Amino acid sequence: MTVMSSDDLATRIRAASRSCPRAVSGPVFRPPSQAFADLARACAELGVDEWDTYGESGPVERLESELTELFGVQAAAFFPSGVMAQQAALRVHTDRAGTRKVALPDLSHLLVHEEDGPRLLHGLEISLLTRGFQPPAAQHVEAIPGRLGAVLVELPLRDAGCLLPSWEDLTALSEACRARGVALHFDGARIWESQPWFGRPLSEIAALADSLYVSFYKGLGGLAGAALLGPADFIAEARLWRRRHGGTVYRLTAEAVSALAGLRDQLPNIPAAVAWARAFAAELPSFIAVQPGVPHTNQFHVYAAGSADAVNERVLAIIEERRIGFPAWHPAQEPGRITTEFAVTGAALALDPAEMAALVAAVAAPSAAPARH
Repeated sequence: MTVMSSDDLATRIRAASRSCPRAVSGPVFRPPSQAFADLARACAELGVDEWDTYGESGPVERLESELTELFGVQAAAFFPSGVMAQQAALRVHTDRAGTRKVALPDLSHLLVHEEDGPRLLHGLEISLLTRGFQPPAAQHVEAIPGRLGAVLVELPLRDAGCLLPSWEDLTALSEACRARGVALHFDGARIWESQPWFGRPLSEIAALADSLYVSFYKGLGGLAGAALLGPADFIAEARLWRRRHGGTVYRLTAEAVSALAGLRDQLPNIPAAVAWARAFAAELPSFIAVQPGVPHTNQFHVYAAGSADAVNERVLAIIEERRIGFPAWHPAQEPGRITTEFAVTGAALALDPAEMAALVAAVAAPSAAPARH
């Protein structure tokens, strides 16, 4: 038996999954040639026959118009990245409030994945809204002393297994912010996938916040890009910060067209992906812990006892045998435990969730036999 390193195994699992026509986690891989051919076809189908110029007119303007209607807001602005969009949003809110203090979860993308950018670029002072695997509620806002420039809520909290508050808790949190005169911003990178949990239209969710960020390359399968949504005067100020960040790019047509195609083609499939994820999670055996216990979105974490290398050997064998994409496992923070994340897309919908859960159980079972290569 050939023994591979953890990195080699994870790399081989990713490579093997990319060649699969179906996947339990993640989309089916498309090479650039296919993605660009699909983009050209989308231009023809959507009637896109002009370019944008520096983020104005053309498909960018059309995309922004569709977003304002979908979310029931006054204005929207396309940004090349969510990192830029959210830092711009918080800068506008804190400038208006006259304080750089913002409250957000300790697992927020802004604190975990942005290399201290909010503090270094904008001088933001961070108060922790929640800690760990904890959904936000009104009492968390009320517990923070002093003046606040903004409160950020990540919907869902990805690093906690895509955890969401209840609709009642989110409504109460919004009311607590308004009673205190603090701007509430929603980090909605996965707002599309969160909507089924709340069971409310996107416009009703957006109405709870003073501003909202959405992403196009995750659930919608776009090439890249994001948007900020909110009142017209807020978006006008955010556009200034987009320019100051170097985000007013000469051409954004490809990204905008891919987002328009995602709204048309991918958004309608998301409720089915969430339902599939819940059915799949419900079939996993008790020795695999699911976080959250019932997935709030199409994406969730799982934990088990064991060795990541041993399990990944078996995962790779299953992928090569069945030609179905699965994610690699990694050591968890707790010694002797391993974890992985499932993000269900349309690539899983033709598969049987119970059968796929049985395959995951087989590879993660403590007594499973090692795979041979």
